[in-house]
Amino acid sequence: MLARMTMKRPFARLLAFLAMLSLFNAAPAWAQQGAGADPAPAPAPGETMVIATRNAPPFAMQGPDGEWEGLAIELWRDVAEKQDYDYRFVEADLVDMIDGLPAGKYDASVGALTITADREQQVDFTHPFYSTGFGIAVRDGGPDWLSLLGGFFSMGFLMGVLPLIAVLAFVGLLFWLAERRDNDEEFPRDVRGLGSGFWFSAVTMTTVGYGDKAPRSPAGKVVALVWMFTALIITSTFTGMLASSLTAGRLGGDVAGPSDLGDKRVGVIGGSAAEQWLAEQGIAADVRFEEVSDGMNAVSEGDVDAFVHDDPLLRYARTQGMGEDVRLLQGTYGRQEYGIALPPRSTLREGINRSLLDYVESDNWQADLTRALGNDG
Repeated sequence: MLARMTMKRPFARLLAFLAMLSLFNAAPAWAQQGAGADPAPAPAPGETMVIATRNAPPFAMQGPDGEWEGLAIELWRDVAEKQDYDYRFVEADLVDMIDGLPAGKYDASVGALTITADREQQVDFTHPFYSTGFGIAVRDGGPDWLSLLGGFFSMGFLMGVLPLIAVLAFVGLLFWLAERRDNDEEFPRDVRGLGSGFWFSAVTMTTVGYGDKAPRSPAGKVVALVWMFTALIITSTFTGMLASSLTAGRLGGDVAGPSDLGDKRVGVIGGSAAEQWLAEQGIAADVRFEEVSDGMNAVSEGDVDAFVHDDPLLRYARTQGMGEDVRLLQGTYGRQEYGIALPPRSTLREGINRSLLDYVESDNWQADLTRALGNDG
């Protein structure tokens, strides 16, 4: 018995030694994780916060006196007043508005900043204060007649015409079978009669009715009567489908939506959410601009075929006369939500979120949106 106890004691000591060793080894890792989880420090009382922004009318714009104004700027002012923040605005480019937060360069970034998964890996965002989508600006050059004429030789046009020819040939065959015995002068018994039947079915469908051929037999008249009413339905349906196929996206240009951008010269704001969204759609941006006005002017001058950016910013640019001969495609594409960007794990986020929600749920915010963006805001 004593021998067993003697053997157990060294074994127990070994286990205790190994356990202590594992704790010492794990301590640096725990310390490192704790350091990585430290929240971004809040500005000290009385310290002036540095708020990054950039020109993105109507959400952020600099007036002639150098003062910043706009929808997002006024929202921040309301938040800062409620939270008792002292702050100053500094202008930054789009990339620096994100990269400067974890680097400690800025305390917040305010403007038309889209919340994306990639940006969330670098910074924290507040609750969204505006939801929208991407818009596409194209040149309003009037009808593209060459493209329209080319539609007559497209596979889509041929696929629409061939079934119609088949129907005319079938009805013409019925006319010929009904008329070849009693009216062989107009519908000969040989192959010429098939041509006459096709001709008669075509003129009947188009309601032209030259009168050079007419059914004489009772069976032929029945076929003609049925075909007259059937042709009215076929003609109206086919005309609508054909017109839609030929003119869709052509009377106003070659771009009718994102699916038409693959072989076009596309412009974006460099580093924007629109550029990322296009990449997700498999569309590469060809030209990158610094300002919305540059992109709109490039479309107007024909330097790019389309300019893709946030829809409210494009609509506001048009109301300000930016980009002559430029129009926006109807509707929006994708989904965007604007938020205020903060340093990672910022202790300010909770307070800012409360004040932000109070403001965007107020009548003042809705009135501001309507004034800046119209009823679509």
